[in-house]
Amino acid sequence: MTASKSENTELTTRPDAGPLVTSQGTTSIADVVVQKIAGLATREVSGVYDLGGGAARAFGALRDRIPGASASAGQGVAVEVGEKQAAVDLQIVVEYGVPIAELARQVRRNVIGSIEQMTALEVVEVNINVGDVHLPDDEEPQADRVQ
Repeated sequence: MTASKSENTELTTRPDAGPLVTSQGTTSIADVVVQKIAGLATREVSGVYDLGGGAARAFGALRDRIPGASASAGQGVAVEVGEKQAAVDLQIVVEYGVPIAELARQVRRNVIGSIEQMTALEVVEVNINVGDVHLPDDEEPQADRVQ
């Protein structure tokens, strides 16, 4: 009985195992889960106009016009997820006039905090590519072509 108890303690307290690996089982987090968390956390930051490159945003605008289609929370987000760590790459569009360096710090802080709090994965890096600046007069009128 003593040997069995010792083995269980050893499994539970393995120093190389993260909080997702226990003596009772393993929890794995899919890439798409981390991708969605990162996308939503980025959109929460004031000054971020949109995520994704030009083609992704154009496809998203087309998708938005289709009744019943849902927006992709992971648009403009690429992730690499391991057993204990994650890395995130973001493609964002910023609002004109927003200090980009400060915005990037806020986005990183929010993305890292959200992913680590929800998944227990350590976020090792958040790379941000600012691909465009949204100007106030860039708004396209939403005219219905089909009636």
